[in-house]
Amino acid sequence: MLMRFALYSFAILLLTLAPLAVGQTAPIEDSRADSTGDEAFSDELIFDDDLFNDDLFGDAFDDTEDTKDASWLDGFTVRLSQQLFWQVNNHSVEPIPGLRIPKDADLENNRLGLNFKYQNAFAPGWLLQSTGQARWYWKDDYEYQANNDNIDTEYRINELYLQRSFGQQSIKFGRQTVVWGETVGNSVLDVINHTEFRDFTIIDIEDARLNQWMLVWDVYGKDSQWSSFVNLYPEFNPTAVPGSPFYANTGYNVGDYKRGSDTLFEAGTQWRKSFESSDISFMAAYLYENQLRYDYPVQGYGDAVAKKNDFVLIGFSANRAIGKLLLNLDLALSLGVQPSESPFPGVNVAGSSLETEKDQIGASLGFEYAISSDQSISLGVQANKVLNQSKDIAPQQMMVNEGIFGSWLVRYSNALSNGNLLISSTLQGDLAADSLFVALGLDYSINDHWAVGGLIISTTANQQTPMVMFDADVRVGATITYSF
Repeated sequence: MLMRFALYSFAILLLTLAPLAVGQTAPIEDSRADSTGDEAFSDELIFDDDLFNDDLFGDAFDDTEDTKDASWLDGFTVRLSQQLFWQVNNHSVEPIPGLRIPKDADLENNRLGLNFKYQNAFAPGWLLQSTGQARWYWKDDYEYQANNDNIDTEYRINELYLQRSFGQQSIKFGRQTVVWGETVGNSVLDVINHTEFRDFTIIDIEDARLNQWMLVWDVYGKDSQWSSFVNLYPEFNPTAVPGSPFYANTGYNVGDYKRGSDTLFEAGTQWRKSFESSDISFMAAYLYENQLRYDYPVQGYGDAVAKKNDFVLIGFSANRAIGKLLLNLDLALSLGVQPSESPFPGVNVAGSSLETEKDQIGASLGFEYAISSDQSISLGVQANKVLNQSKDIAPQQMMVNEGIFGSWLVRYSNALSNGNLLISSTLQGDLAADSLFVALGLDYSINDHWAVGGLIISTTANQQTPMVMFDADVRVGATITYSF
């Protein structure tokens, strides 16, 4: 029972923290914009074109000293960042009455990151864009420890797509992101691209999306737009690595889906209509649930059996601008999902997954308010309900998410000192008021190249929520960046 509770704790916490903004050292981008895809690492950074306005190699590749024509190298922007992150207080948690688990202060992250972005409109109607990253994990980082106390490295190409625009149409092919939700950071429609979370310093859900190989076709009208996509190689949420705060040791190897000869694809379409001060959208898609389910290994040991599940999503979204206030609404009807104990790795390895597919309805309500040109605040509330919960459920089966379940998310930011100093905060909790997550950030741009940032995270929770495993945790982080 204890092991099962621990698995629930780590797995469901991922869902709880998914919309959170933590560890970001640059202003948050709108979730409706294309994601940079720098999602797999805790110190990912959003690229701001205004921040990277230097010529990377000067005029070294120009034909003559007087030539001022743009070089193809002008499209590169690069950022280096070094991050340290600690869980700073010695304490203990009590997940069930009478059981106390000690938690010692420890350094969790010590890593150097390199992010790059390349964008080149190399011909009329053509655009090439790519983003990528590399990470080096130093001593005391949990990735270092998982690599047998050796420096570990990772590399990834995130975005890589070619766009062709002609007339009132646009076609994009390659690794990219599709975003349908209006409620920033807490939308029930934000389920197309899969995501990855490794630790508490992961950034916003908008930028935790993993890009996938897609073909996207947009058709623009006078005040409307059709947008359709085909995902040629659907992927699933990766599991947390050993040492991560979210890692749950199940005793089995929980890995990726074994595709074999299966041909998987996803497809969806959206129609968007614009009015004065408002927009509405209708959408429908055939998708696979981003999170795999797992059953016992066939031989009783070794690799757990990963199981996929396809479903149909029907959605509606709308927004309305009233002066400085923007109101958002997202509605989603998911047909044929599997609402088992948790949609995250580690829980269903025990063979307790619910085979009965259910329908689920969800809604997100939110607002964004521009207090001034330097200050903004936003609120998003997400609520979900499984339809016909008890129908076709065996007595020995159960669902954690019974009734109405969801979360709320509040963000505030204030730019001071001509925009060089950014103060931000994030508060998040569940609808049952069993947990509270608070993050306070401070970022300062020293000049056009150097910037420093700090972050404090506090978590409180009671025994009614799996987040009790992180009750009274206090985390402090610092990041220094150099961009050119």
